Amino acid sequence: MKRAVPIAIVAAATIAMGLAGCSNERAARPAEVALADLLDSDLGGDTTRNVVNQNAFGLPAKSLPGSSRADFEVGDSFFTQNWVIAPASTTSRDGLGPTFNATACASCHTFDGRAEPPAEGGPATPGLLLRLSIAGKAAHGAPKAHPTYGGQLQDRSVPGVPAEGSIAITYEDIEGAFADGTTYTLRKPVYEIGDPAFGEPGEILIGPRIAPQIPGMGLLEAVPAATIERAADPDDADGDGISGRTNTVWDEVAGTTAIGRFGWKANVASVRQQTAGAFSGDVGITSPVFPDADCPEAQTACAAAPSGGSPEIDDDTFDAVVFYTRVLSVPAARDADDKNVRRGAQVFADSGCASCHTPKLTTGASDIDALANQTIHPFTDLLLHDMGPDLADGRPDFEASGSEWRTPPLWGIGLVETINGHTRFLHDGRARNLLETILWHGGEGEASRDAVLDLPKKDRDALIDFLESR
Repeated sequence: MKRAVPIAIVAAATIAMGLAGCSNERAARPAEVALADLLDSDLGGDTTRNVVNQNAFGLPAKSLPGSSRADFEVGDSFFTQNWVIAPASTTSRDGLGPTFNATACASCHTFDGRAEPPAEGGPATPGLLLRLSIAGKAAHGAPKAHPTYGGQLQDRSVPGVPAEGSIAITYEDIEGAFADGTTYTLRKPVYEIGDPAFGEPGEILIGPRIAPQIPGMGLLEAVPAATIERAADPDDADGDGISGRTNTVWDEVAGTTAIGRFGWKANVASVRQQTAGAFSGDVGITSPVFPDADCPEAQTACAAAPSGGSPEIDDDTFDAVVFYTRVLSVPAARDADDKNVRRGAQVFADSGCASCHTPKLTTGASDIDALANQTIHPFTDLLLHDMGPDLADGRPDFEASGSEWRTPPLWGIGLVETINGHTRFLHDGRARNLLETILWHGGEGEASRDAVLDLPKKDRDALIDFLESR
């Protein structure tokens, strides 16, 4: 693949851009973008909050009316507090498990932020999970769950019910160097099911997933499907090496197919389904969307365990949690006038980063007025891109191949260390900092990665300063 061609950025001009992980050789799409769109501080439009502290991901949209705050606070409570084993006197919060990964949404999304993988040799911690499937597809083209272990490994359980197993991780070192001779080491994780409770799983596809930060989900949900479809180029008709495409998935809420927007492979269409799936798979809580306990046929103790109700989270409470998740504000970007940040924005474009990490989108209609018709700067096209064999997990998900990933939004990425105390990125947290994140890019991102490898240290530092300002 050809290296990305530098693009000059000037405040008075517009520029054709690419994005970290994608080539900037695109001539036909997307539309040219002004420097101001790279450096705009109001990442979430009118919903943006200018807050830089540990609660920066946990505030309601700035434009949300006070009359909606009660629903927000109820949702916050049920997102944050632990669920307990049924039966319990706390009937509104019982039903944990029988198998699960975490006791609350906030166990993984601490301060509504990003999880990190467990330390090597350390105890298991919530936030990293393993998606499981076998060859073939289930109804509506969904991944086919493993007959014994289901669609997700649950490594914890209530008393009397065996946990399914543990997450076993080993690492392989990959050595490399920048053009100036500076060396680096990437660490590639290899995943297995440790101590499988129901026998060896046999042929199984494993997809590790880290819990990402969650602000701005309602805004992404409000981006019109037509906008996402227009940006797609599945056959690379313009010959630029970028073939972003949509993932058509089953929308459990609407009972039809739809464009996927959420999840690492854009495998979920709505915030409501994403929330219900997390309650079911991560916490073991049934909901109006997924009313049945996640107990594969072979797991008889799981099926026989007491329930916390049917469903275990009632409609009103579930609606409040969904509302909370949809209206979390995006914190404002910072340091737009800093010379290194502005230089980093130029390097970002020159290295070919905005073809996939699209700086600007516009939302359409929404049932939540605060989210409607907003100009936002999420740095994503919400499309799937083939990122090459080194990032591939080999596990298809609806129409996404084992090497395709949704472009993750970059808004808020510079506050992860402030909020969650770490700098672990990518779908499984393998990258230990933002520079490693770029170096893992392959496939459609190879040209951008190679452009960064050629940069002098001052430009690499400026690029990271720009990303840390978002």
